[in-house]
Amino acid sequence: MKPYTFTDQNFEEEVIKSELPVLVDFWAVWCGPCKMIAPIVEQLAEELAGKVKVGKLDVDSNQETSIKYGIRGIPTLLIFKNGQVVDTIVGAVPKATILNKLQSHISN
Repeated sequence: MKPYTFTDQNFEEEVIKSELPVLVDFWAVWCGPCKMIAPIVEQLAEELAGKVKVGKLDVDSNQETSIKYGIRGIPTLLIFKNGQVVDTIVGAVPKATILNKLQSHISN
């Protein structure tokens, strides 16, 4: 399972209205740290399929959503639950850090 591709156009439908918690990776092609966490985001998409919707949003192509959520530095990972931001992770962090934050938002 690959990460979803979120855009300004599908963000409302795919993220805000999602019944599952959603991890959104705000990234850009030119961002070195974004490339460092990309494999982690892909692993999480596979490992958490059915529990969490995992996807990426290119900040250069989707500035409306990036501005709406105050993204100033990338990578920034936002965790959404019931349409609301419930957690924020800024910077290239280890997989365990992301998993720990996600765990508290996953229904067992």
